[in-house]
Amino acid sequence: MTNDTDFEEQEELLYEHFRMEVDKGQVPIRIDKYLSEHQPHSSRNRIQKAADAGFIHVNDKPVKSNYKVRPGDIVTLMLDRPHYDTTIEPEDIPLEVVYEDDDLMVINKPAGMVVHPGCGNFNGTLVNAIAWHLKDLASYDPNDPEVGLVHRIDKDTSGLLVVAKTPDAKTSLGKQFFNKTTHRSYNALVWGNFVEDEGRIEGNIGRDPKDRLRMEVFPPDSEIGKPAVTHYRVMERYGYVTLVECILETGRTHQIRAHMKHIGHPLFSDERYGGTELLRGERTASYKAYIQNCFKLCPRQVLHAKTLGFVHPTTGQQMDFTSEWPEDMTALIDKWRNYIKFKN
Repeated sequence: MTNDTDFEEQEELLYEHFRMEVDKGQVPIRIDKYLSEHQPHSSRNRIQKAADAGFIHVNDKPVKSNYKVRPGDIVTLMLDRPHYDTTIEPEDIPLEVVYEDDDLMVINKPAGMVVHPGCGNFNGTLVNAIAWHLKDLASYDPNDPEVGLVHRIDKDTSGLLVVAKTPDAKTSLGKQFFNKTTHRSYNALVWGNFVEDEGRIEGNIGRDPKDRLRMEVFPPDSEIGKPAVTHYRVMERYGYVTLVECILETGRTHQIRAHMKHIGHPLFSDERYGGTELLRGERTASYKAYIQNCFKLCPRQVLHAKTLGFVHPTTGQQMDFTSEWPEDMTALIDKWRNYIKFKN
């Protein structure tokens, strides 16, 4: 027989693994469908089983999988085992440090390196490498959220990131990112030719309801997703693809990738957003072979965090950094330049 004390002890043995608040504009939808759209690594079937076991909670109470979420609901996943140990351990992984002083360091991240431990990637990440680089600095604790990476870029995006060594530095840099006073530009190769030389893309970024691993663009007044603005400028035209510079007003997940797809110019070689299809150009066998060779040369979205600028948190000095394209991107751009010369 179970009494109230037993029930309380059972409740105490549940551990929170996930928490989120339902958006204001969310229409009523079954919680198993809602979570499958917001948790890209969990299937709907697994979520239903978790709900049946009493592990899915809304506003601190367990719910069944047919519960319909409402705006403002607090959804939590409560499991009977502790969360995976995400303690960040130092790992001897090479780092390209562009700049370093007592307050911060600027790193040029290679494509293919995950920035932070997460589902399926609990080691070998950029923060593990940073922990090793700073292992002799007694004041730096890689597991302290008050220090470390100030912002992130995707695994297959290369380029510049800033790391705060002290809480004061992270607070200062974090405010600059929040207030949009930092300067960040990206170089991207996208499908198609632009009519105009520059432009502005505005549209909220939220999870794509049809693909949980992808982000979608929603109208700015829809209250779905988070507001996002990207400015772009044409750098070079290669007929069927274009090299553009993108400057971010906001820093949403997959912002450039989602925004560019939204206006009909997916990033070249970006499988997630349709960039590995032959979207522009000829239908000849030789052209198709050429495109496949391009994909092999740079088998990732062609996106590089080129410049980074901010005010130094201690000195107040403006700091500006520029990084060169990685080898795969350089080789691909050269290949397109030669292609245009040959065509002309």
